[in-house]
Amino acid sequence: MDQLSGLDASFLYLESGAQLMHVCAVIVVDPTTIPGGYDFESFKAELSSRVSDIAMFNRKLKFVPGRIDFPVWVTDDEFDIDRHVHRLAVPSPGGDRELTEVAGHLAGIPLDRSRPLWEMFVIEGLASGKIAVFSKMHHASVDGVSGSNMISYLCSLEADAPPLDTGGGSAATYQRTPSDLELVGRGLAAIGTKPVHLARLLVPTARTVVETVGRARRGTAMAAPLTAPRTSFNGTITGHRSIAYTDVPLDAIKEIRRAVPGATVNDVVLALSGGALRRYLLDRDELPESSLLASVPVSVHGESKRLGGRNKVSSIFCRLGTDVDDPRERITQMSVGNANAKDHHKAVPADTLQEWAEFAAPRTFGLAVRMVSDLKLAERGPVIHNLVISNVPGPPVPLYFMGSRIDALYPLGPVFHGAGLNITVMSNHGQMHIGAIACRELVPQLWDLVDQFPVELDAMRSALLDG
Repeated sequence: MDQLSGLDASFLYLESGAQLMHVCAVIVVDPTTIPGGYDFESFKAELSSRVSDIAMFNRKLKFVPGRIDFPVWVTDDEFDIDRHVHRLAVPSPGGDRELTEVAGHLAGIPLDRSRPLWEMFVIEGLASGKIAVFSKMHHASVDGVSGSNMISYLCSLEADAPPLDTGGGSAATYQRTPSDLELVGRGLAAIGTKPVHLARLLVPTARTVVETVGRARRGTAMAAPLTAPRTSFNGTITGHRSIAYTDVPLDAIKEIRRAVPGATVNDVVLALSGGALRRYLLDRDELPESSLLASVPVSVHGESKRLGGRNKVSSIFCRLGTDVDDPRERITQMSVGNANAKDHHKAVPADTLQEWAEFAAPRTFGLAVRMVSDLKLAERGPVIHNLVISNVPGPPVPLYFMGSRIDALYPLGPVFHGAGLNITVMSNHGQMHIGAIACRELVPQLWDLVDQFPVELDAMRSALLDG
């Protein structure tokens, strides 16, 4: 039986009409590379053929009666590709702004939990002659790594070649759907073991707390949550979304990394984000005196000892240096701070978040989300973090999606009450694609922020390479 882990299920429990827990992507493809040419019905038929043997596209949720235990995945015996793949067109003139208006609207619509938790929208009418595919998959089903692996299930290295890999997504059919009685029995048994499970967690958690206190005293701890300054995008979110994106050369990112001893590509990405946010907030006369704080997801797929669950992720907190004007000083601080954060993170058991998530309760989580929203608690208390920034490694070579060459892939993560902005970057064949998604009411002019990334990159290169 394929049961969701506590962390997987928590993304279901945290979801509301405003706080949507799916991850999205805008994939821009060149249809002229498709053997035999493009037409929507053939495109959909090929997609249907490729997803037919991949479990993540064919499974749906079955909830335990009384919600006494986490849901399980079962095969959707009534799977219909027409419920998941749709055709749209952007309004004239068909530019990036029009495309993101359509994508923002789609991102604000929740997925239907009675079906497999994914959708794709093939968007035509772009002035460039290209096609955009807007994808949505629920976070209960994928995390950043497994979500990017979806590309390998559907893409190939040549336009007419078979998909790269279906091994990780095979076994589309579960042998048997468990009965309600069986699920209740397993749920009651799981409840009985939770006190023992909790007792086992207390000692390692206490050690982690002691270790964190010691690091804080030595000045080698990661940045602490609840210490972020308040900005205009730190408040109660709605279900409306704004989307924007841009590209920067990956070689430029690597040049900057080489100019700062000890720096990593991720350090450069975070420093670039900090500089762009600084420019954006300065233009709006909103720049806080202290640095913005980002939550940065970290994959623990390689360290986790847990066999089940799709989400194997932890998080570190990073100061973005928005209070620093000089790009060289900002990235130097970022490199040192991130080295401490990574070292601190390694001292925390990889499965800590997953272990504690096993105590997730749907009613408790749902009540908490409603309370935060109804009482607007995100606008009153301390700010946990200002935004989420994620860096997802992508393919170093061109990929073909249903035979069409991928020219750009902009990943988009969820936003939360209190942190209504998410920036996710993905490298792809020499480019760094930057996708931003936000609550539309909190960040109505998201392009104003995204347009600062190339400007800040030039400033960083000038400061580090020309000086």
